[in-house]
Amino acid sequence: MTQDPHLYVALSGHGFGHLAQVAPVLNAWRKRCPTGRLTMQSLLPEAVLRSRIAGEFTMVAGAADFGMVMVDALEANVTESLAAYRIFHAEWGARLAWQERVLRDAVPDLLLADIPYLSLAAAARLAIPALALCSLNWADILAGYCCTEPDLGDLRTPMLAAYNSAAAFLQPAPSMPMPALHNAQPIGPIAALGQDRRVEINRRLGLCGSETLVLMGLGGVDMRPPLEAWPKLPGVCWLTPPAWGTARPDMPDWSELVDLCMIDLISSCDVLFTKPGYGAFTEAVCNGVRVLYVARDDWPEEPWLSHWLLEYGNGIKISRQQLATGELMAPLQELLAQSLKPPQPPTGIAEAVEWLERLGC
Repeated sequence: MTQDPHLYVALSGHGFGHLAQVAPVLNAWRKRCPTGRLTMQSLLPEAVLRSRIAGEFTMVAGAADFGMVMVDALEANVTESLAAYRIFHAEWGARLAWQERVLRDAVPDLLLADIPYLSLAAAARLAIPALALCSLNWADILAGYCCTEPDLGDLRTPMLAAYNSAAAFLQPAPSMPMPALHNAQPIGPIAALGQDRRVEINRRLGLCGSETLVLMGLGGVDMRPPLEAWPKLPGVCWLTPPAWGTARPDMPDWSELVDLCMIDLISSCDVLFTKPGYGAFTEAVCNGVRVLYVARDDWPEEPWLSHWLLEYGNGIKISRQQLATGELMAPLQELLAQSLKPPQPPTGIAEAVEWLERLGC
């Protein structure tokens, strides 16, 4: 490891799950390498990045991937996504040249990608050591939706070549299968750990403490359920995002708790209400929190996320119809009746940091 290593992170802006994977690794790396320099390339808002990543870092503007074009937090627009991939690859030469210029100017010792394949391809051309880290890859996600498209192979070829160019593709549990990758390295789950601030939350929100507190969040893609149509459930308090503008006494938002980080809110609630996603599921399981989640059956990664959640944590799936009507008392009661499983240790954090150090950071 060099004295002041420079780590360059290319981070997908497709939701917050990629940040949930990378941030705990970067924070642990910073503790072991306090003089290390960090550069972040992502379309995620800088304020969101700084809320999860400790210490200073340099921001680079520009997207190296887009993932899938989403209709909302639960549904991908497959037609628009396929068209976007065709355009992206038709412009591959120009995009690759841009990413090479950015990396050449940054002069990093190591590139970590979650999971822009363009950045990995540029790093390979510049002989910059690179590491991939993710529970999915865009080549397999695209194949999950577009397996009958005649040009799927042409689109996947440069994607898989870039992913396979990395020294390793770290797959934190739970990850989807990636049979086309010859450099896959399974590691343990990655999740931030929070503090239980429930007593303080009760005081600040005026709760009596006996309520079932359900934290609501559907990831980094905007989607708001029709909460005005939901029935009031006795003894249930829904803690909602401020942007949802919910005007119900049983649905306070967390604007009064802005000084509490999201992982502390998760750790302090009885139930996390969310969609299938890496960050939500691992943070709930590793902090010992039950999960009520909305069906997302077309998402190619979903079966492995759900299987892991049900094996190591506590979860109940609800339908899109239940999301619309708010008829949730029965699944909530079923979830709360489960014996709470012990929190899982996020062992993948240390494993990923070891790979960073092994490759020069």
